[in-house]
Amino acid sequence: MTGERDAARGAAGGDGASGAGDPGDEEGRVRRLDRATVDRIAAGEVVTRPARVVGELVDNALDAGASRIEIAVDGDGTDRIRVADDGRGMARADAARAVERHATSKLAPDGDPVGVDSLGFRGEALAAIAEAARLELVTSPGDGVGTRVAVDGTVPAPGGAEGPDVTPSVEVEPAGRARGTTVVVEDLFATRPARRESLGGASAEFARISSLVADYALANPPVAFSLDHDGAATLSTPGTDRTDALLGVYDREAASRSTTVDASADAEGTSVGVSGALAYPSVTRATRDHVRVSVNGRPVRNDRIAAAVREGYGRLLPDGREPVAAVDVSLPPERVDPNVHPAKREVGLRDADAVADAVASVVADALTGADLRRAADVATDLDSALEPVGEGDGSRAGAFADAEPIGVFRDLYVLVESGDELLVIDGHAAHERVNYERLARAFDGDPVPTATLDPPATVSLSTDEAAAARAHADDLAALGFETEPFGGGTRRLRSVPAPFGRTADADAFRDALAALSAADSGTARDARDDLLADLACHPSLKRGDFAALGDGDLRNLLDRLGECDRPYACPHGRPTVLSVDAATFAAGFGRDQ
Repeated sequence: MTGERDAARGAAGGDGASGAGDPGDEEGRVRRLDRATVDRIAAGEVVTRPARVVGELVDNALDAGASRIEIAVDGDGTDRIRVADDGRGMARADAARAVERHATSKLAPDGDPVGVDSLGFRGEALAAIAEAARLELVTSPGDGVGTRVAVDGTVPAPGGAEGPDVTPSVEVEPAGRARGTTVVVEDLFATRPARRESLGGASAEFARISSLVADYALANPPVAFSLDHDGAATLSTPGTDRTDALLGVYDREAASRSTTVDASADAEGTSVGVSGALAYPSVTRATRDHVRVSVNGRPVRNDRIAAAVREGYGRLLPDGREPVAAVDVSLPPERVDPNVHPAKREVGLRDADAVADAVASVVADALTGADLRRAADVATDLDSALEPVGEGDGSRAGAFADAEPIGVFRDLYVLVESGDELLVIDGHAAHERVNYERLARAFDGDPVPTATLDPPATVSLSTDEAAAARAHADDLAALGFETEPFGGGTRRLRSVPAPFGRTADADAFRDALAALSAADSGTARDARDDLLADLACHPSLKRGDFAALGDGDLRNLLDRLGECDRPYACPHGRPTVLSVDAATFAAGFGRDQ
């Protein structure tokens, strides 16, 4: 199934890495689209940020049948981007035509963009890049002298002409190169200061690139990917299988505790192929960003399919955690419309609900028997008629100065006598509230308590997480995480938050990275509060810890909870305290008050 799709894609060629074509065919592979076809293609500028440049060039390399793609980025990507592949190169005429607007090797002049079986059929990709930067393309089909094409979009056109129909001057000359194509893009947006100013910092922009390359590597495991940033290797996959791709993007834990899937299911009479790698439910993250979806090898954002992957995990996942998964959905090209979004990051699917149901079914079958112990952790609930105390938002004024701990029930619930009430306190939720409010002071000028790790711990990060760690080093330090690079995607963790004397762990560090990254992408309404809530959970006392607590420890927890601004709800909104008054006991036992 994958091989058939790759063969079809290879036949399509690519804008910047297409095949040589038949020497006797004067038209070659790269053709100009007719006006009617151009008008059908979604409007919109292809180049909006450096990650878009990388995506377009990787699409071209994959369509050219590359088995290895090397990407190098300087700074935020506006300084320099280099993408080299070993796919089919281009003959000279095709190379010169490839930088023209609306010229492509992936669509017939009057072709239908719906059902196209290549990744980057939008022919103006190289032209749009060349209009916003200096572009150099060196290519060779491997059967003779190669070709160098240079276009400088950073200098005014001759005569001062402007407008979308003005093409920068093009230099074409012989060049030496082995089979394949190399594209170098420099000074991106040099003549578009507003676009440059709208970009984030170097770390934030590279994090976008890193995430995108990781998506491509997981969607195309037979292709070897490498990504360098300022001369340092940040990602490398061997081009072997999905497990090795997962290892290259994430870490050994995720790769070793995962299963692969390669199956098909019926969706309204159409066979839907589902292949990918699924980390076991014991390997999770705090956000949904790690469910990576592709359609016919194209990384896309598709909330319906991503939700179907999570649905396949069902109740295996711990409460509030998200899976790590890379799933590629194979569909007949005519059932996929890649032109619904100018960035090609979204696609339209015919019978989308049926496709999603098929994906959920395949994922559920693949996970049968995998780490089912997690189901017991999820299936815990408080079946009680007791009502939460306090206002709906947990902000009732009061403290527990006159309350007295009298015991612990089920190694989690602290029983407290308070006047005419018996209070039942969820010890973990209460400790979360205490830790949350302590951590919140880190952003209000008060230092967060920390613990030094001796020896330091090493944390293996995915490429996305490593980029986020560099981008948010100051915020992480404010939260109590002191880290330093330790080679590749590994970081050495020297200190961690230690609120209330409990030290955080590597999962808390990952969650901090996820929440800070969510703030960049705008996917969290209040990333700081989400971050603190998740961070507060990890060092908090849990079921199994309370049996060892003495009366003084319980008193201390109660006093700290009473000091909180909102003591009656944990940071995730669940109640911390339930109560039953003396009258309820009296009525139950048939006694007068």
